Amino acid sequence: MGIKKMFLFFSVVVFLFSLNVVIPQYSYSQTITLKYANFPPATTFPCVQMERWAKEVEKRTNGKVKVQTFPGGTLLPAKNIFDGVIAGTADIGNFAMSYQPGRFPVSEAIDLPIGFNSARAASLALFDLIEKYKPKEFEKVKMLTLFTCPPADLMTKTPVKSLSDLKGMELRASGTGAAVLKRLGATPVGMPQSEAPEAIQKGVVKGNVSSMEILKDFNFAAYLPYATEANLFVVSFAVVMNNEKWNSLPADVKKVFDDMRREQAEWTGTYVDNHVQESLKWSKEKYKHQLLKLPDKDIAEIRTLVKPMIDEYIKKVNAQGIPGDKIVQDVFALKEKYEKKYK
Repeated sequence: MGIKKMFLFFSVVVFLFSLNVVIPQYSYSQTITLKYANFPPATTFPCVQMERWAKEVEKRTNGKVKVQTFPGGTLLPAKNIFDGVIAGTADIGNFAMSYQPGRFPVSEAIDLPIGFNSARAASLALFDLIEKYKPKEFEKVKMLTLFTCPPADLMTKTPVKSLSDLKGMELRASGTGAAVLKRLGATPVGMPQSEAPEAIQKGVVKGNVSSMEILKDFNFAAYLPYATEANLFVVSFAVVMNNEKWNSLPADVKKVFDDMRREQAEWTGTYVDNHVQESLKWSKEKYKHQLLKLPDKDIAEIRTLVKPMIDEYIKKVNAQGIPGDKIVQDVFALKEKYEKKYK
């Protein structure tokens, strides 16, 4: 073999070797970009937690992972997010389980009128519940975190100082809230949150049942001068990831995501609890908004009036082969545990 041919041969060998060694290393070090779909407006707490998570992931992976966030349904609408993640339209998505009744039977236990007094306690209870049961409802996705909104209370045009003041009152509600209001003697009117301001101003409804951060976030304090603490129910949320995308991630990135799962649940609950207090303070200063509390006997009566809803849940999921009675016992035990821990 001549010198030129030998040189050419070794050049080809070196080139082929570089393909096998250099290119895989280069591709491994490429930035991983993930699309994260969310449905509420960017200023609301589910999107605030999304932005916090995205920034923490970028920081903890030293820039290896970049997260593109899509609030306000700009990538997927609320009811399509879970299936959109499974299909790969979004890599990650945040959604409320109650938007698809019956599809998430274990998660629904947290949304029952249990009486949680904070989002922090409810979020950690939800996280622990799903960790324990690892339900089939999430088997097609990777669970990144779970959290809830703060407890739903009454925001009204006229003061509600007792359950008797609720009788026949038309209040905007949805899902669990509508069923709870019926049992308390009020008249629920189903509509999206976005339609509530106009309905309130036109007198179609006399108030809203939701968590109280909306007093500031959606300016409800401007036309609902009273709020009454009732701790009626919470709404559960999950952040999930496409399984194939998860499986494609390097081990060090997976560890960052797993290490943040519980931390993000507690961070979100704590953040939005604090935001409720901030919203109440803002509402009082700007609109002289008043916060009321029901008497203890009325709170006890609420628990009695809504108990059939919990019994119905147990019966329904037991029929599906899911231990509803044990799940509800666990929910109450977790509620007691975290409310005692975070008084």
